[in-house]
Amino acid sequence: MRLAGPMRAVAVLLLLGLTWVLASSILGGDSSSLVKHFFSGTNEEPTAETKPRRYKCGLSAPCPQKHLAFRLVSGAANVIGPKICLEDKILVSSVKNNVGRGLNIALVNGVSGELLDTKSFDMWAGDVTDLLKYLRPLHEGTLVFVASFDDPATKLNDEARRLFEELGSTVVKELTFRDSWVFVGAKGIENKSPFEQRMKNSKSSNKYEGWPESLEMDGCIPLRAPLEN
Repeated sequence: MRLAGPMRAVAVLLLLGLTWVLASSILGGDSSSLVKHFFSGTNEEPTAETKPRRYKCGLSAPCPQKHLAFRLVSGAANVIGPKICLEDKILVSSVKNNVGRGLNIALVNGVSGELLDTKSFDMWAGDVTDLLKYLRPLHEGTLVFVASFDDPATKLNDEARRLFEELGSTVVKELTFRDSWVFVGAKGIENKSPFEQRMKNSKSSNKYEGWPESLEMDGCIPLRAPLEN
């Protein structure tokens, strides 16, 4: 007895389906999901819950509205340069070729979040006058991001330390040769900055020969309200 046309088509489809499942099993595929897909005709995509969440600058959680996400990483010894990330944009890094020994600084408009400038200051063999000229004329509300590399302190004088204290630093007065330091301050800040870390250079605890370990700090900085005329 000859099969009718529709029955022959069903038999062919079943044969193809079984061949597909067998091939998937041999190759290590998920045969159960393939069978479900074959008979249902659906194509399930991974849900949002199964995908890893990523937030700006690698933060573990998103920042509130009108806040800037940031991450600072100090240099490792005198080999790996520091990194400054703001709102998922790298402002300072070795890849951008804009890092240098000493203090690496990024200036940001505290109202708009716009990058104003980046610069490094050699605190081992450089002239501290260059740093003073950079910090003195800062406008009210300017955010100052600092990440050290190699030696951040040898050339710091009393005025330079005082200028950083006025930006909200509490540890700059104790900063010494080859310490690791990351800091976020602001011109006109009323209180001390909550965003600051220091790792002291100590032979007994240094991670690298002659240098302490690198520091990493992240967080959310509130934008400043525009000044009223």
